[in-house]
Amino acid sequence: MTSRAASAEPAGKTAADLQDPTHRDFQPTFEGRLLMWIAVVFSLYQIVTAAHLVTLPSQVVRAFHVGFLMLLVFPLVASSQGAGRAVKVLAWGLALAGLSVAVYQYVEYEPLILRAGMPLTRDLVFGVIALFTVFAAAYVLMGPALPIISGIFLAYCFLGQYLPAPLNHRGYDVSQVIDHMAYGTEGIYGIPTYVSATYIFLFILFGSFLERAGMIKLFTDVSLGMVGHARGGAAKVSVISSGLMGTISGSGVANVVTTGQFTIPLMKRFGYRAAFAGGVESTSSMGGQLMPPVMGAVAFIMAETLGIEYYEVVQAAIIPALLYFGSAFWMVHLEAGKYGLHGLPNDELPSPVRALRERWYLLLPLAVLVYLLFTGYTPLFAGTIGLSLTVLLILGGSVALGLPNQVLRIIFWVGLGLVAASFFRYGINAIVIAALVLIIANIFVDGGRKTLDVCRASLAEGAKTALPVGVACAIVGIIIGTMTLTGAANTFGQFIVSVGETSLFLSLVLTMITCIILGMGIPTIPNYIITSSIAGPALLALGVPLLISHMFVFYFGILADLTPPVALACFAAGPIARESGLKISMEAIKIAAAGFIIPFMAVYTPALMLQDGGPLAETIGYVPAVAYIVFKTSLAIALWGAAVIGYLRRPLAVWERCLGTAAAFTLIVALPITDEIGFGLAALFFAANFFFKRAVAAGPPGRSTGDAAE
Repeated sequence: MTSRAASAEPAGKTAADLQDPTHRDFQPTFEGRLLMWIAVVFSLYQIVTAAHLVTLPSQVVRAFHVGFLMLLVFPLVASSQGAGRAVKVLAWGLALAGLSVAVYQYVEYEPLILRAGMPLTRDLVFGVIALFTVFAAAYVLMGPALPIISGIFLAYCFLGQYLPAPLNHRGYDVSQVIDHMAYGTEGIYGIPTYVSATYIFLFILFGSFLERAGMIKLFTDVSLGMVGHARGGAAKVSVISSGLMGTISGSGVANVVTTGQFTIPLMKRFGYRAAFAGGVESTSSMGGQLMPPVMGAVAFIMAETLGIEYYEVVQAAIIPALLYFGSAFWMVHLEAGKYGLHGLPNDELPSPVRALRERWYLLLPLAVLVYLLFTGYTPLFAGTIGLSLTVLLILGGSVALGLPNQVLRIIFWVGLGLVAASFFRYGINAIVIAALVLIIANIFVDGGRKTLDVCRASLAEGAKTALPVGVACAIVGIIIGTMTLTGAANTFGQFIVSVGETSLFLSLVLTMITCIILGMGIPTIPNYIITSSIAGPALLALGVPLLISHMFVFYFGILADLTPPVALACFAAGPIARESGLKISMEAIKIAAAGFIIPFMAVYTPALMLQDGGPLAETIGYVPAVAYIVFKTSLAIALWGAAVIGYLRRPLAVWERCLGTAAAFTLIVALPITDEIGFGLAALFFAANFFFKRAVAAGPPGRSTGDAAE
């Protein structure tokens, strides 16, 4: 592969570099090809261990997962940034040091178990290497914020006994801390790393294969055909296509830089301001982590942490996800009305029916994945099946095209479908044999070698995409390890409980602020893990169901990536929109404003997340409670959006916007009288909007295509 960055970007660090230093393609050099093949081997290792073609102890699987991460991160970042020879030598030294820890844990697996709690000197040496390389990898990949936060927690293990009560602990020996953090399943190799090494990696590969098979074009064409002609259709395409992308890719930033390459210029072309266009794409893309069935990596970690089935997390996320994207859709609709922005000409729009007819087969793995997840199969099993079907479709496509007539093609696809279905009876070996046969066949058919190249690129790209997630999971294990070793979570949790005894709403606001502040410097995964570990038990003590409290934290961890001054998703959109990431962030917050109310309403009425309990469900029944809260939340979103944009059928006066804000706010808190007040204010707001006409000489003018080009 060639380096698109070499021709498309100036020298030095761009906004994309700051977001992900490995975003450039593998370089066309010996080192670049070596790194590409290491990435391929990494992906193949994850596949064979997930499918149990090779059976290894869980600790060894986790250790080699982190070892591969270390082996790739340092030289890949150095290569992507054009580092000098000395830096590259250092990078490869750190890479091999990180890998050596995995090899050591494999060789010493049983002896390490037998001497658990009594580490030898060499155990401590490799433990220090593991800690150092994980910290260094997090620094070069994600900047200083997360290593600093994790370093403070690690320092607390060593020095916490010197702090005043209630912050102090009894004190721990250096060897005990290193043994706890670098071995076993409490520190680096804890639940986050386990989930990264199993579910997350498989689903990242699943998305990588589908994207290269043409799923992005399918989603974009369907979105254009459905809403491209509507008022403000360009921005509505962004919302829908990003939501659809979220069904296969849980990475918000990856969503921005894929769908955003098309949707942001399209929005600018049809009149949207550059900052608003970037904000729409950022808001929609970050919401992809909420969109079932393949939600963000956090959803898998949440299911594992809470000890529940993954489909239960998906079930809780469905209505909030639809409301989130509905709120974004509503905001762009209002913005289009405010500025008189029209849709795209019908003759420029693709046919959604034709797009589905040409690429319907790409939806099969996704449909099977949804079925398996909702019928109780584990995410690991479902992910393996989904990935296997996708690979068979890609490999089989070029073979089928090489057959001489349509009858043979039909027979071929039916046979391949039967082979895929045999997985449920004969296991993974049937799929492996079929894949090997198709690989050999692709060597000899026209276009087959190109198909094999697509598969290789998907394996390499999937491994590269997994690096930030995997490294974040490894280093955040140190924070979890500190909490399990010292019980540090109790102090902050007790503070939240004490505040909640006076006001649950204030406790929720405090938790939200914590999520947003942490999210200014760290990704969604560590943000969720840190905040849920602290706030989850505290909110449970205040009567908030555990799944609801974790979803609350998850939700605001996502929104934190839209919040200035860091706003990672917005800075990723900056180069595409040719606008300041900070300006994009301010617009994204405005677009997502309606979405901020959803988690609060779910806490007061769990039926919004399809959970039992809550006074409303006890009073009127579960199904009526679901219908009522969805209606009330939708009304609050409509009011909030109109108040923020300042438009509903016509520009709104200041007093009307204040009235709409008050109505939306009173609908959020489910107190005995607030709903009645909220509905009354909402009725007054809509009546004022319908019956009263302000004398407006001329509303804000619509922008022409030429004006928008900037």
